Amino acid sequence: MSNTASLRPRPVASEHTPLKARDVAFDWADTPLHWIPGDPDSTHTINVLHLLLPAGERWFVHVYQQVLPQIRDARLREDVIGFIGQEAMHSRAHDDVLPHLKRLGLDPTPYTAQVDWLFEKLLGDRPPLLNAWAVPPLPPGRASRWWLMERVAIIAAIEHYTAFLGDWVLNAEALDARGADPTMLDLLRWHGAEEVEHRSVAFDLFMHVDGGYRRRVRTWATAFSALVFLWQRGTRFFMENDPSLPDGKASFREFCRAGRQGVLPTPGAMARSIPQYLSRTYHPSRYGSTAQAAAYLAGSPAATAAEAHPSKHPAQHPTGAA
Repeated sequence: MSNTASLRPRPVASEHTPLKARDVAFDWADTPLHWIPGDPDSTHTINVLHLLLPAGERWFVHVYQQVLPQIRDARLREDVIGFIGQEAMHSRAHDDVLPHLKRLGLDPTPYTAQVDWLFEKLLGDRPPLLNAWAVPPLPPGRASRWWLMERVAIIAAIEHYTAFLGDWVLNAEALDARGADPTMLDLLRWHGAEEVEHRSVAFDLFMHVDGGYRRRVRTWATAFSALVFLWQRGTRFFMENDPSLPDGKASFREFCRAGRQGVLPTPGAMARSIPQYLSRTYHPSRYGSTAQAAAYLAGSPAATAAEAHPSKHPAQHPTGAA
């Protein structure tokens, strides 16, 4: 075997599973603002997901609808269609939490408006520099393909971290021990299980349409920096605008404390995920367990209810994929 061949990412075949969107619904009537009792810091750190994911996952779907015609592998195409359906449901489920937060006195609109701008404008169909000059969308050609490949690679990097978080929350027994709200836990674990279930799709798509290592590293740096910035900013926003916390402030010390207690990921675990993704032999199927994800989905209250009651919502199909 050549040295080049030995460095190619090798998926674990047994970790592949057909994907389907589950039309879940959650009742937030009894979920308190601090759904981890007595721990607003950890609650709001996780609540940032509700701020970022609706716009972010709508953006994933938009980008993948553009790249779908370039997929030449039939199984990968089916995986991408399943991924699109799941991401559309994730976006809707987290979006539905926002009115509940507003009813509890915490209006997320000022922050979500900025997140919408980030995904719709800064990461839209025109590169950032062209956006600044209000240049129309790029016509088909090298520049347009370059920007599409950049965004496909950014999604692959982000999905590395959503799978990391999904695996973490499936195993975060400390949240149960602390009495975390069961409805919120089911949302997080249903979503986390599907992130583990489809954790290889974004990377496989990137490798299929481009796969350049320099692009992978460059876009990882962009994605990681943006996630850290947006997450700490979102946590600060929640803590400062929580009506029950007159002097609420987010702090790295509290983040580390929560990590030691198991109600948040530890900084060390997050740091160890970096060389995983940057390894030339990295493949997402080596991290996390599809069997564990499937086991949770088989018992999830929201997922099982969705199986028992067919979708009341129109099926979500990418353009040309119905």
